[in-house]
Amino acid sequence: MEQRDVLSFGSTGRSGRLTVETIARRLAAWGGTALRGDPELSASLPAPESPAAPVAAAVLVPLVDHPGGMTVLLTRRTQHLAHHPGQISFPGGRLDPEDGGDPVVCALRETTEEVGLESDRIRVLGRLDRYVTGTGFLITPVVGLVRPPFTVIPDPFEVADVFEVPLAFILDPANHQLHARVAGGRERSFWALSWGEFLIWGATAGMLVNLSEVLTDGEG
Repeated sequence: MEQRDVLSFGSTGRSGRLTVETIARRLAAWGGTALRGDPELSASLPAPESPAAPVAAAVLVPLVDHPGGMTVLLTRRTQHLAHHPGQISFPGGRLDPEDGGDPVVCALRETTEEVGLESDRIRVLGRLDRYVTGTGFLITPVVGLVRPPFTVIPDPFEVADVFEVPLAFILDPANHQLHARVAGGRERSFWALSWGEFLIWGATAGMLVNLSEVLTDGEG
């Protein structure tokens, strides 16, 4: 099993004006109760007890508090997974019975399982809007602060790579690319961000755009 230290990237610009308490306050003010994703899915979400209801899931949006500026930790999924193979994602997964229906418990558990980051290294700051995916998941993004140093231990079955992107890059709207493609006879729009060799798109990019909206709300 591979072990390595998380790489440190400095960041400047808008994220440099954000403190941890400011981030927590803006997340609390945002509320995190809205729905995102496919507009039709969001508008006609079945009741939780319905057989057609999406599967409840949660992810951790890890903000790594480096001295030179915050980054966001992301993973690249392995190619053999049934859902979203090879895509860039946050650590996370579906809620298990042991989570007691709590997305925070789920996000922290999945983070430990996927990248070896223990929950005692993470301070939960709040939540982003829930995200409905076309693959049948209703995801709650939980934002957590991670203080280095720490070591990541990727689960080789699920995680092909772990990397970080400067928060300043994510907060810059010039890096938010809106794309469209035809699927199922309809044109669907989705967000994408390109960082080095990594193309972040779909639900993960949508959540990052949401994070940018929350953290820059009220800024000029």
